[in-house]
Amino acid sequence: MKVAKFGGSSVASSEQIKKAGSIVAEDTERKFVVVSAPGKQFDTDTKITDRLIELSYVEFNTKEYKSISDKIIERFAKIVHELDISNEILTEISEAIDTAASVETADQQRKTDILKSIGEDSCAKIVSRYLNTIGLNAQYVNPEEAGIIVSNEPGNAQILPDSYKTLYEMREQKGIMVIPGFFGFTTDGKLMTFSRGGSDITGSIVAAGVQADLYENFTDVDSVYVVDPRIIPNPEKVTTLTYKEMRELSYSGFGVFHDEALMPAFQAEIPVCIKNTNNPESAGTMIVSNKNEESRGVVGIASDTGFSNLYVSKYLMNRELGFGRRLLQILEDEGISFEHAPSGIDNMSVIIRDDELTAEKELSVINRIHEELNPDTISIDYGFAMVMVVGEGMMSAVGIAEKSTAAFADANISIEMINQGSSEVSVMFGIRKDKLHKAIKALYNKFFN
Repeated sequence: MKVAKFGGSSVASSEQIKKAGSIVAEDTERKFVVVSAPGKQFDTDTKITDRLIELSYVEFNTKEYKSISDKIIERFAKIVHELDISNEILTEISEAIDTAASVETADQQRKTDILKSIGEDSCAKIVSRYLNTIGLNAQYVNPEEAGIIVSNEPGNAQILPDSYKTLYEMREQKGIMVIPGFFGFTTDGKLMTFSRGGSDITGSIVAAGVQADLYENFTDVDSVYVVDPRIIPNPEKVTTLTYKEMRELSYSGFGVFHDEALMPAFQAEIPVCIKNTNNPESAGTMIVSNKNEESRGVVGIASDTGFSNLYVSKYLMNRELGFGRRLLQILEDEGISFEHAPSGIDNMSVIIRDDELTAEKELSVINRIHEELNPDTISIDYGFAMVMVVGEGMMSAVGIAEKSTAAFADANISIEMINQGSSEVSVMFGIRKDKLHKAIKALYNKFFN
């Protein structure tokens, strides 16, 4: 039994939905289908989810509202017409949009959640009806009916453990179940969405719940690559990854998966296969609990920009009991999460994403550190990129750090900081963002050429 999840690019048009339908039809083990909202058809196109988010911030019954709503309906109408299914679904979509947009609530995120979910929900209804037209016994299943029960956290819902028992019972239902991704319901029936990219989370949850033999994630690439193909043309493909490796890569800007997406599958030890809707014959990339084959150490190089370095130094910091805890407590009080915290005897750096650190929060953090910790030096430096060299084989391989630093040296790139986690699955290098592409090319040549 397989769970097949189709991402936004895989349902962006009628042509793509037909490809997805063929994929489902060719394998009777694909019993559960999870879909995203229609994504971009071309570079300048707009995702349905982005239109719905835009709609949530305009007043109901205004010209602007009508203009955005019409564009959403037109997009769905084109898909419905070309798939030759009943226009009744368009009336349902229009009514769902108007009902959600007219909701009066002081919680803007709650209203946004309801509107955002319409993209996935409508797409699931369209896909299920199309599968019926090609001779498959398929039915739309609402996430509440499926048993996807979540915490009351608008925009950041978490799955509740009781969900898995209800999901497992769906194994006994006949036919193909088509489930919209991205959202679930609280115990009292309130709709909540997962964080952005959460349709991958839904697919993983369903796979874990029904105890699937395989979770297939269909996207628009043949596999995971060892490095971003926008930086290195035609890079090596990765045939097999472990969960830990994939999480490190996705968290560090790899872009294939939302970084939390695999956790339910990881916990249930469900293997995952990333495949291409446009080239389903390609083997794709398998993501598994453990790899048996020998590894050369590094499986991928990931990177991301948009980081700041909060640097604090104080003589004899190492003897001051609780200094690090109090520093991180200040960040917690200000609602700021951090990514890495490399430290020395008399200094500590905290790496923070730029979007976490508003001007107001920055001023408050600096003032509090001065008052509560009395440091010798404090500064916040912007413009950093993080580069992650990833691979579980690094634990037994010799010279990974040496090769990495040699690559930076050969490219004449200064390393601002280094951090290696205790798991030894990755090594992080902090560099200036304007050197990022040069650094990635140097590392790729060192490890893969």
